[in-house]
Order: sequence, then C-alpha cells, then structure tokens
Amino acid sequence: MKKKIALFLSVLSVVMMLGACGTEDSAAADYNGVTYEELETQAESFGTALKGATAEEVQEALEYYESYGDEGAVYVDLCEQWVAAMEVAGDFVEIKEDSFKVEKSGKTLTTDITLVFEERDVTFRLVYKYHDMTLTGVTVEPVYTLSEKMVKAALNTVICMSIVFAVLIFISLIISCFKIFPYLEAKKKGNTAKNTEAKNEIVTQTEPRTEQQNTADAELVAVIAAAIAAYEGTSTSGFVVRSIRRR
Repeated sequence: MKKKIALFLSVLSVVMMLGACGTEDSAAADYNGVTYEELETQAESFGTALKGATAEEVQEALEYYESYGDEGAVYVDLCEQWVAAMEVAGDFVEIKEDSFKVEKSGKTLTTDITLVFEERDVTFRLVYKYHDMTLTGVTVEPVYTLSEKMVKAALNTVICMSIVFAVLIFISLIISCFKIFPYLEAKKKGNTAKNTEAKNEIVTQTEPRTEQQNTADAELVAVIAAAIAAYEGTSTSGFVVRSIRRR
C-alpha cells in the first residue's frame, strides 16, 4: 500500500511541475507553457499509478488524501470515481493507444484519454485552469454503447411517466372524494330531521297519556275518599291528598 501512495504522490508532484512549466520557454510550449506531450504524460501517469490497484487500496488512498483538506479534494474525488468505475467496468487493463485528446474552451483546458477495463472502456478526463494550468477536476466515466444508452433512456422515460400517471391518479382520487362530502352532509341533515320528528312524536304521544293518568288518579282519589267518609260517617271536604304512590 505504501507503494501505491508513493505513486499517487508522484502524480501530485507531476501536477505541480506542470503548473511551474507555464513560466518556461513559451515558444516550445503548446498550452500556456505546457506541451502536448507533457499533458499526455500527466494523463498516463494517473493510469500508471492506478493500474493494478484494488478497490480497498484506492479506498485507503482516498482516506490518505482526505487529510490534505482542500488541496487533496481533487484526488479524493478521483479515488471515489475510480472505485465506482471499477464496480461497473471491472479491473483496469491498459491505456488505449492514440486515444489522448486536448480541448481548450475559454479559461478551461480539458484532456481526455481512454482507459481499457475488463468489462468496458472508461474515459479519463482532467480539467485545468488555463491561466496557471492548475488541476481543478477529474472525471472517470464508463463508456456505454448506443444501445445501452437507449435502453437507459427508455427506462428513465418509463419510470418518469409511471410517476406522473401515479400522481395524476392520486389527484383524481382526491378530487372524486370531494363528491362524498355533500352526500354526507345531506345524510347528516336527514338524520337530524328524523330525530327531531321522532322526539316530537314521543312528546305528542306522552301528553295524552299523562292527562289520562291524571284523570284516573283523580277518580281513584274521589272513590277512596268517599269510602273513607262513609266508613267514618263524615264529609270528604276535610280530606287532603298529599301524594299517590303506585305499587
């Protein structure tokens, strides 16, 4: 593992040297003091450093560069992308010949080189600030065939459309539920009206029964009072009924 870290450190040294090359003889330079061959060597040196490294070793290197803070951020990103590429493309085999390309756009310089892996090729891209040739970004991107891209695009389309239709169906169900509320409200009002009518009927039926019961009680009191008066030989005018208890 120490050898792997030493190789990574050598790559870092090359990057620093490229930054210093911008001040040398510009007549012999192609890109702000850095030649085409130097850029190609820089890209190939990354492949040399990473060739044969396992995912565990790259992970250890990632932890090592995390200790550098912002200065090691590019290399941390490189390690993370390299591990992800190995999961898709397999182990790194070699650097593809005559695959190196350089492209300048504004203040950015980009170099691409194709790396051959067991399962598929991988595009290795380095991004520099053109004014000082500082390395600012690294991309390790597996190369997919046209058919694979079309299948992936079709799958993404199906998933997106499924989500849209699911949301629309859910919204339509919510809207359809709004029709239930007037029905429930009308039903509630109907039940309230029925309960009110039932109470009125109970009160109406109870009142005649109460009057009949009072009449029957008065007749019973009169009969009892008359019987007592006849037995006592007195008048019923002196009798006072306090209460009537039924058993």
